[in-house]
Amino acid sequence: MNDPYKTLNVSKTASADEIKAAYRKLAKKLHPDLNPGNDAIEQQFKEVSAAYGILSDPEKRRKFDAGQIDASGQETPWKGGFYRQSTGAGDSGKYSRYDFDADADVGDIFSDLFGRTRSGQQHSIRRKGADVSYAVDVDFMEAAAGATKRIRLGDGKTLDIRIPPGTENGQNLRLKGQGLSGIGGAPNGDALIEVSIRPHPYFSSDGQDIKLELPVSLQEAVLGATITVPTVVGKVSMKIPAGSNTGTTLRLKGKGSPSRSGKPAGDQLVKLRVMLPDSPNDELRNFVETWSETHPYDPRSKTGLG
Repeated sequence: MNDPYKTLNVSKTASADEIKAAYRKLAKKLHPDLNPGNDAIEQQFKEVSAAYGILSDPEKRRKFDAGQIDASGQETPWKGGFYRQSTGAGDSGKYSRYDFDADADVGDIFSDLFGRTRSGQQHSIRRKGADVSYAVDVDFMEAAAGATKRIRLGDGKTLDIRIPPGTENGQNLRLKGQGLSGIGGAPNGDALIEVSIRPHPYFSSDGQDIKLELPVSLQEAVLGATITVPTVVGKVSMKIPAGSNTGTTLRLKGKGSPSRSGKPAGDQLVKLRVMLPDSPNDELRNFVETWSETHPYDPRSKTGLG
């Protein structure tokens, strides 16, 4: 397997953000869904995912840089001795080193190397499979209200994943056991799905809450009105109080992202923007001129911009 730095086309001093950006660029280009039936591209996609699995994990990256594991995540021989998985109760998960010096027991070294104890019993190395990373793009409404998306994994399998309501841009979803295969009966690694959310033309999110900037007419703002408002869970009626102004924010309780994992549903925050007619007529202009003569006011006086 190639050097993961070369596979992702990054330097050995690349930051975590640079590595992630390089992976996402390649993953979008090489994804099997965009290259159906192209085995060479699919193999490249697998190599890119495996490389990112090494370099995105600080501990695996450290071990690779130190020569303790290779590009596939397997431990490597150490010059002058061997690395092995420690079996000591106090050193679980660490590597130990054997030197050929006067105190070394060569029999122990070769027994360990070939997987046998002094009594001749076979023992095996168990190691969990490496995690792999993927990226999926979803619409804003799918992320806000929840959806099921089908993705193609590096081995060609397709998998339906649940996008929970209120998923945020850049959030990672973990699929247990969908990574690379484990060794010696150990469990498989996981698949990490990074979610990218396409922007919506008028909705935006703040956690579980949904924000909407809503144009209203002059008469609706001055006189008040009951209007129909879109939400991520469907259209609802909303009352605009008389005398509302641009910037007035009204709260629709429970009309944000649906509840999940014990969290209550979010709210929708509707910020009003008062709009004049596209072409005010003489009647409106005359009324405003007459009204302003006896009702002067400066809307900038309270802002310090006057």
